[in-house]
Amino acid sequence: MSTTNSGHKAERAAAGYLEMRGFSVMELNWRRSRAEVDIIAQKDDTVFFVEVKYRATDHQGSGLDYITTNKLNKMRLGAELWVAETKWRGQYQLAAVEVAGRDYIVEHFIDNIL
Repeated sequence: MSTTNSGHKAERAAAGYLEMRGFSVMELNWRRSRAEVDIIAQKDDTVFFVEVKYRATDHQGSGLDYITTNKLNKMRLGAELWVAETKWRGQYQLAAVEVAGRDYIVEHFIDNIL
């Protein structure tokens, strides 16, 4: 399976996980110029900008270990652009979901990665 296809499956698994926990998924694969966010979801009065990391195996460590400073900067830029575009007035934060294995199981959810 291609990396892109695996990534989309992981994002759908993460979105389903969030929905089962009371989040409303607002956007998948939101992109603007240099900014990108895998999932934008809302729970109560907070919007979460979620990075999804997938690993088929744990041989190279946790997917969360691969959230780099550059990725955080792109997420932050994406959050700022989305907030400006939508004129969002509530709280927002960056989050991450780790999806693992051939069954695309959500292993971790971190609701504030800063």
